Amino acid sequence: MQDKHIIVGIAGPSCSGKSVLARRLIEHLDAKSPVVLSLDSYYHDLSHLAPHDREKHNFDVPEALDSELLRNHLHEMTQGLLIEIPAYDFVTHTRLEESIPVEPGDLIIIEGLFVLYWEKIRSLLDLGVFVMVDDQLGLARRLERDMRERGRTRESVLGQYATTVRPMNEQYILPTRGFADKVVNGENPVDQSAKAIAAHLSELSQRNPEPDRSRTPVKQRQKSFTGQAETHRG
Repeated sequence: MQDKHIIVGIAGPSCSGKSVLARRLIEHLDAKSPVVLSLDSYYHDLSHLAPHDREKHNFDVPEALDSELLRNHLHEMTQGLLIEIPAYDFVTHTRLEESIPVEPGDLIIIEGLFVLYWEKIRSLLDLGVFVMVDDQLGLARRLERDMRERGRTRESVLGQYATTVRPMNEQYILPTRGFADKVVNGENPVDQSAKAIAAHLSELSQRNPEPDRSRTPVKQRQKSFTGQAETHRG
């Protein structure tokens, strides 16, 4: 049976503007009852580790996230089911006891670093978007965010960026640009990018009013992930 839900995946480097783009896209597509899922909610719970060991954990690899739970949630939403997403605490690196109920919308947006990395997630997407950003601008944004929202020190943010964020970005994230149907520049006005994606979705809806997930996958699902970083053009 065909379903009416459209799923959009937005990937890209740390602080490239994925979350901001997703929120702005909602404003342009409000009539479709859109919902946004953040990949940040799906980090594995580290409560079994001592606090000092949690700080040493590499959060910039795909294995740090529960991709299977995300896949199940996306599938359930396409069936019209309510899901309960984890509430993740970035200060303690643990999941809180309470979860967050989310009703499915006609448009489901999932944004995060590795959204285009896993084939099992790509196979559910109707549109894959990759947001590029200059490395130094991404670092500046991350410094401001992590110090303000996540209780981090400047030294810890810079250290993590050098040891894991940048290397893992080159190894795992930048290569997934090749899976994207649309690439946007995270330094451009976000409204410009949101309008371009909204127009693309409008064309997609006109061609295929009710997506059939048994159809031939879109471009990004026909490729395989090589794990080799491409040249960073941003």
